[in-house]
Amino acid sequence: MSTAAQSPTESSAESTALRHNALGVAGIVFLVLAAVAPLTGIVVVASLAIALGNGGGTPVSFFLVAVVLLLFAIGYAQMSKQLVNTGGFYAFVVRGLGRTGGLVAGFIATLGYNFFVVGTIGTSGFFMQMIIADLTGFDLHWYVWGLASIVVCFVLARAGIDFSSKVLGVALVLEVLILVVFDISVLVQTGYDAGAFSAESVLSGSLPIGLLLAATGFLGFEATSLFSEEARDPLRTIPRATYTAITAIGVILGVTTWAVVSAAGVAQAQQTALDHLESGDLIFALAQTYLGGTLTVVMMVLLLVSLFAAMLAFHNSATRYLYSLGRARVLPRALARTRPGGAPQVAGLVQAGFSAVVAGLFVVAGADPIGTLVPAMLGFGTLSVLVLQGLAALSIVVHFRRSHDRRLWSTLVAPGIGFLGLLAIVVMAVVNFDIVAGSDALVIRLMPLLLALALACGIGYGAYLRRNRPETYRALDDDLERFNAHAPAAPTAGA
Repeated sequence: MSTAAQSPTESSAESTALRHNALGVAGIVFLVLAAVAPLTGIVVVASLAIALGNGGGTPVSFFLVAVVLLLFAIGYAQMSKQLVNTGGFYAFVVRGLGRTGGLVAGFIATLGYNFFVVGTIGTSGFFMQMIIADLTGFDLHWYVWGLASIVVCFVLARAGIDFSSKVLGVALVLEVLILVVFDISVLVQTGYDAGAFSAESVLSGSLPIGLLLAATGFLGFEATSLFSEEARDPLRTIPRATYTAITAIGVILGVTTWAVVSAAGVAQAQQTALDHLESGDLIFALAQTYLGGTLTVVMMVLLLVSLFAAMLAFHNSATRYLYSLGRARVLPRALARTRPGGAPQVAGLVQAGFSAVVAGLFVVAGADPIGTLVPAMLGFGTLSVLVLQGLAALSIVVHFRRSHDRRLWSTLVAPGIGFLGLLAIVVMAVVNFDIVAGSDALVIRLMPLLLALALACGIGYGAYLRRNRPETYRALDDDLERFNAHAPAAPTAGA
């Protein structure tokens, strides 16, 4: 879509422009790390990875996944030096795998991110009910808390992406700070056990499951590309924000998990985590020892802040996918309307409304939030984002091979290894979807079939647009692939 200035009549009647130059590297990193929710990652993801994965060797799983993603990011950085689009990774897929491939990726991304927000309503609402009732005695149904949270997210998002980044920045600093205090306390009182990096520890339990669960701790880093049109100097800001986000996530989750297994004892870590698996309080139990009662309460409160921050970040991401598909006329054009401050207006309302209604249907059905809603929504959202990352990695390799780019390391070898690593993680996620979703119910184990439905819909809708709306089909190149006209051409074999 062209970014040329609109006429006064057009701009007063309907605005579809995002706010430009609103985010720097720090702002985008805050948005991404808030979606990752480091404290939630440690309390939930790390505990599961230790219990069900490779036990005391789990810190290595986080570091290995970080390496795979950094290799992918090398090719991603080269692509993002040319591509500036709020369509995120699915815009990359259009460039590498064609318009129909982009539609498939767009549908997968839209499904995944919107389901993710539904899941955060359940997670946030459940923990708010439990923790607030435990601390104050005030007990309110989880759906009321979750509904209040998504309403507040919608209001904050309407204020603009720069305002959201400031709110998320404060939340991020607080939750990382409590993790740093815990890490230092373990270091001073017990020390870190280097045995966590021994072959015996790394290969104990199930390394594949450990890698799979560790990969879920990085979900959200891919959102850097979603904010490219709102970034300052996006050709430099987005690659830097991506490298920074992946490195920060790897360090925070890897080091803190090392502290956790050291505190529990590397050899005993897996059994200890299994003992606390049902109650989900491994981290809080260790915090009682290393932080004391008061700071443990602070950690519990900050968990609520972390969950809300993740909801706000994923709401912003899901909204931008709806906005992009509306702007491309793949979905109704009304989704592309923005407020005077540049925040997507209709897309945000549709996203929040969809999430509230779907979560409400689970309530009407009498479903347990943690037993049904959260596993179904977050499990499928996780798988969708992993698939999206893999498709983006493949698209980067294909795009630069087609353009005969001679930079083999940054456009073939590194992103190629990243793609193979992501492909392995996706296969493990499908095979072990009951572990990803935290439930072995038949309806949940069948949810990966929704990806096949998205594939069929993308192919079918692409054929429909090509035949019946060729102008819209052709325009996908203009809207989903807005390349920088002033970027230097990539060196080619015939240069």
